[in-house]
Amino acid sequence: MSAWLLRDVRPYGEDAVDVRLVDGRIAELGRDLPTGDSRVLDGASGVLLPGLVDLHTHLREPGREDAETVETGTRAAALGGFTAVHAMANTDPVADTAGVVEQVWRLGRDAGHCDVAPVGAVTIGLAGETMAELGTMADSAARVRVFSDDGRCVSDAGLMRRALEYVKAFDGVVAQHAQEPRLTVGAQMNEGVVSSMLGLTGWPAVAEEAVIARDCLLAAHVGSRLHVCHVSTAGSVELVRWAKSKGWDVTVEVTPHHLLLTDDLATTYDPVFKVNPPLRTAADVEALRAGLADGTIDCVATDHAPHALEDKEAEWGAALPGMTGLETALGVVVETMVAPGRLTWRQVAQRLSAAPARIGRLDEGPSPQGRPLAVGEPANVVLVDPAASWTVDPRQSASRSRNTPFAGRTLPSRVVATFLRGRPTVLDSAIVETAHAGPGRA
Repeated sequence: MSAWLLRDVRPYGEDAVDVRLVDGRIAELGRDLPTGDSRVLDGASGVLLPGLVDLHTHLREPGREDAETVETGTRAAALGGFTAVHAMANTDPVADTAGVVEQVWRLGRDAGHCDVAPVGAVTIGLAGETMAELGTMADSAARVRVFSDDGRCVSDAGLMRRALEYVKAFDGVVAQHAQEPRLTVGAQMNEGVVSSMLGLTGWPAVAEEAVIARDCLLAAHVGSRLHVCHVSTAGSVELVRWAKSKGWDVTVEVTPHHLLLTDDLATTYDPVFKVNPPLRTAADVEALRAGLADGTIDCVATDHAPHALEDKEAEWGAALPGMTGLETALGVVVETMVAPGRLTWRQVAQRLSAAPARIGRLDEGPSPQGRPLAVGEPANVVLVDPAASWTVDPRQSASRSRNTPFAGRTLPSRVVATFLRGRPTVLDSAIVETAHAGPGRA
């Protein structure tokens, strides 16, 4: 494996050093390191971070390869600075057996753009009736540790309790899509002033908050780990803050789009802004930013949800909910949290790398993710040019789908290199002495 010398980079945005990557590990950090046999990358004082880890990615394969594949989705992930993603279970067939999760894991390994950790379904077929083969998925080659029916809520309290009890045996976690289905029948957007004005059926905040409250209590009762997917309301943040004050093992994620966009965008009737949970109010957005800043919200997860053209470019009521997000996540976090001074780059590394890796238990094993930038650690790193800005063009996305809500928007900071165990998966040829094969960047 080739050695790389990353010249004049700033780990966590702090003092500039040189970093040498050898045989998949960080071998040296220091000033004015000799070149030796290493290929040289001119970091130009760019910010070096641990490779990003996404807890919530929809890769669609198997079954909906018209919307995304493991190959295209992980290529997009690498371009966004990710070295690992968790692939959600709502594929076709559903990832509710060892065979399907192993298929997804092997597809990710063969693609080679980033590590793929399959998420196993909690219930067979996501039907919410019978618990899936959690133990066999955990014991499979994919080593599943996160289980979720995402896209649907595990609404049966008894079944949720049993799942929480079961995953304790192998240190797993249940990731809940918090949506009380009886409160969201026919829901099209956030319930509030805008939905009343537009005459669209509302998705009330309490439908999310009621499930979070119930599941926090269940997790505390059985002494298990609970993770809450894509929190979107101010009330949810308060509930999680309360649960954590009790010492309960509850973690949560927020999406980039819920940190930036509001339900006012529904007035355009552009279905690119239709998502589940829906975009909320400006007050909710502020609460989410505050929760991420103070650590109540553990991490940012993209909920990258690609859709085929015919499923998204339809009238609002018929369009499927969801947005792509792997390539834009870091830029949105910089705009909403770093630029206003609410997060440092070191805290970005915590929220987008260390915390999601820990929750998904990817920080363990022979090739861990989310590890600090230190000698001896795996060379999973991303180099960001904080001074660069770029305009989102869906036509240039590596994803097979184009349903980004940020089309035409200029975002701050730009990923110029991503390394997976010392091998470049993204590399701007302008910053290296000798270009190296990889997905590349225009």
